[in-house]
Amino acid sequence: MDFSTPSRVADLLPAIRAFVTERIQPLEKRMPEGWSVLEPELERIHCQAPDVGNMEILHEFGTAEQKRTWLEPLAAGRIRSCFSMTEPAMPGSNPAWMATRARLDGDSWVIDGRKWFTTAAEGARIAIVMAVTDPEAQNVYTRASQIIVPMDTPGVRLLRNIPVMGEAGGGWASHGEIAYEDVRVPRANLLGDQGAGFVIAQARLGPGRIHHCMRWIGICQRAFDLLCERAVSREMSPGRPLGLKGTIQQWIAESRAEIDAARLLVLHAAWRIDRDGAHAARDDISMIKFVVANTLFRVLDRAIQAHGALGITDDTPLAWWFRHERGARIYDGPDEVHQAAVARHILRARGLPDRRGGA
Repeated sequence: MDFSTPSRVADLLPAIRAFVTERIQPLEKRMPEGWSVLEPELERIHCQAPDVGNMEILHEFGTAEQKRTWLEPLAAGRIRSCFSMTEPAMPGSNPAWMATRARLDGDSWVIDGRKWFTTAAEGARIAIVMAVTDPEAQNVYTRASQIIVPMDTPGVRLLRNIPVMGEAGGGWASHGEIAYEDVRVPRANLLGDQGAGFVIAQARLGPGRIHHCMRWIGICQRAFDLLCERAVSREMSPGRPLGLKGTIQQWIAESRAEIDAARLLVLHAAWRIDRDGAHAARDDISMIKFVVANTLFRVLDRAIQAHGALGITDDTPLAWWFRHERGARIYDGPDEVHQAAVARHILRARGLPDRRGGA
């Protein structure tokens, strides 16, 4: 396998690194003020979730009119979006089971339900809402559809930004609870085919997990840099830097190896998606989800520990990341669900019966 960076990407890297170093990192100390201090700079890159995933499914499944109305301004960074799927009363680990309903009334969809952990709902122009459109369908995976809902539609209410580890956040860095009450949108706002909601969600989540893992590796690398800087600069006594301690050296070595291993696993999963498609690469996608999430947790924990009391303050970005990224092991499918799926596929190939008793 060729590990070199493609030339079209390599040419961009110096400018991207300079942008992050010169424009983003100086804002880290202002993160406790809220995500709004970062948004003007991040909008220049426009690669945050959930906008990237929404752009992908609008591009793949949207009509020409939907692309003109919503995809073009979203891709240009003129508007933001959110994705409404998870519900407070239903298990997020079972996306085929949801309570939100959408019924046809003439040329309109009428939506009723409640969603939560709708990331970046505050400030979003549109939501892509997952709702049951055929509750009697024999195949549970064809009961739901996805519908584009402008956030200023009557009946859409952002009830709150849900506090995560005591912090409600704002803008991109928030998770909204939304009530959809007799929300009426045009029939033409259906994204893809009726009943294709689960298929579209899977198409979104495969590459979406790649994106999450890329971001987490970026956080790992920044936390690693802070860990190393602390090891060199912090003295236990005059002339005795922290980095002389064997425990710190072990943390640095383990973190470097784990970050590099996680990066290679993500690259392999991306290669499998390109070569064989997301469905064939589903085990690879599941593996990177729980491997990188746990790598992130360990690297952040080591960096915080090395900083001592400073590590649990907001004088560095470490505590902020630790609060907000603990959810990495839960959202887009909890670790345990991904691990069980990978194990089942491995064991079925060796003759383990499935849940119905067949081979």
